[in-house]
Amino acid sequence: MQKEEFYQHLCEELRQNRSLYPYYKLVDGSVSQQQYRKAYFLQRLEYIDKHVDLSHNPVIWDCGCGYGSTDLYFAMNGAPSYGTTIEFYADEIEKRKLFWKQFGNSSLFTYEYANVFDQNIPEEKYDYIILQDTLHHIEPLDEGLRIFYKALKKGGKLVLIEENGGCLVKRAMLFMRRGNKRVISVYDDVLKKNVMMGNENVRTEAQWREAFARVGFVLEEDSVQYIRRCYPWRFNAHNMLQIIDLEQFKSKNKKLCHYAFFGLNMVFTKQ
Repeated sequence: MQKEEFYQHLCEELRQNRSLYPYYKLVDGSVSQQQYRKAYFLQRLEYIDKHVDLSHNPVIWDCGCGYGSTDLYFAMNGAPSYGTTIEFYADEIEKRKLFWKQFGNSSLFTYEYANVFDQNIPEEKYDYIILQDTLHHIEPLDEGLRIFYKALKKGGKLVLIEENGGCLVKRAMLFMRRGNKRVISVYDDVLKKNVMMGNENVRTEAQWREAFARVGFVLEEDSVQYIRRCYPWRFNAHNMLQIIDLEQFKSKNKKLCHYAFFGLNMVFTKQ
């Protein structure tokens, strides 16, 4: 299933199942807002598509899978994946699998409510680990990265999809929301214990590079991608692709990337 077709089915699902709001706002707001969100969603999915080769039956772990959209996309393309989450909305996943069953084998997506620090993860099991809007929640960070390094096969890849911690607008928004309290303890009703979590503890490219290098990961230099520079009012019903092209042209300016782009994608390899 192509990305655009998947997106259209996803929008259909969102209209039918309002429980997925406000996490997904793809069918809400003005046309410009919808196109703005669509661009971000599809760019992230395209990045995963580019860096995860499904042709050789890879073993995939989507850590922090959330509602499981990435895994459902894999399933619609005949690829199994395993997701973990400790989010309250995990109960929605079964309902989602029923919806997607009409388009493909949604049972290829399996998941578990589990904290990465509590799991007994086998060594060198996974070809790919996907961390989408997840790693800024995992604390202590170095301990989490050591677990991921251990779980990857040699030559395996960790695909990091994050918000850019250097973005000035994002930093201001987060400071207003949580100040400098970057790590918190939260009681989990399912696990019946307190869990340490990063409080939207987003980082810059340089900080991610340093953290991954400490554990032994190697960054694929050509994988670094900054996305989402323009604001919603720049979009209309017909110019999404042109704006994406413009943003990618501007992403050649490293200072602009660091301070102005909202999204940051990177791939790290276990040598």
